Amino acid sequence: MAPPDPRHNSWRGLRVFIFDLDGTLIDSKLDLALAVNATREKFGLGSLAHEIIFDYIGDGAPMLVRRALDHTEDDALVAEALPFFLTYYREHMLDNTVLYPGVREALDQLATGGRVLTVLTNKPERFSKLILEGLGVAPRFRLVYGGNTFERKKPDPIGVDAILRETGATKEQALLVGDSEIDVQTARNAGVRVVGVSYGLGSERLREHPPDLMVDSLVELAALVQG
Repeated sequence: MAPPDPRHNSWRGLRVFIFDLDGTLIDSKLDLALAVNATREKFGLGSLAHEIIFDYIGDGAPMLVRRALDHTEDDALVAEALPFFLTYYREHMLDNTVLYPGVREALDQLATGGRVLTVLTNKPERFSKLILEGLGVAPRFRLVYGGNTFERKKPDPIGVDAILRETGATKEQALLVGDSEIDVQTARNAGVRVVGVSYGLGSERLREHPPDLMVDSLVELAALVQG
C-alpha cells in the first residue's frame, strides 16, 4: 500500500483502532529489563545491559525469557524460569512504567465520535489489563487481547480478525498502531492499514518494514483522524 495522503477522507472514516502496548502506549522497558536481570540472577547469570534487553522485547514473555537466558534451547529451563519472571514482573510492572507523552490526550480525542479503541499485544492479557488500569486508561478500551488470548501471537492476524468480528468493522475501517516490524507484519497479514510510532522500542526496525504512515506522537494521529 502506498503512503496515504493525510488529507484523504478515509482517515476520518476509521472506526476501530488496534493499539500495540509496549513501546506504543506505555514506556515499560525499564521494568521489563529489571525483571529480566532479576531472572538471570536467580538462575546464576550476570546482568545484561538494558539496551540489549530492549531488543529482546516484543514477541511475548516466553520468548523474552528464552532470549534473556542467553538464547537457550533448553525448553525445561525456560519452563522453570518463566514463572519466576512473570511473578517478579507482576510485582514490579508499575514501578517505572508510564504512558508515553501525548497518549492520554490522544486516547481522549480518539474515543469520541463512536470510535472503538482496542489493544492487541504479545504481553499476557491479565498483565496488560492491570497496567492499563494502574495508569488510569483502561476505560478507554473496549477490548484488550494479549499474547495468551489466542493460540497464536502477532504477527499472526488472528487477533485482528477477532477484533473486526467483535466490533463489526471492515478492514477499511480499522487501523493498527504499533512501534515494531511485528505490528507492520500483523497489519499486512490482516489486510488493515498500519501507523508506526517513531519513539518506540522497535522503531529502528521500521525502516526495513515501513508502515503506511509514521507519527512522532499519537496526538498527531488523533488530529489526522479528526480531520
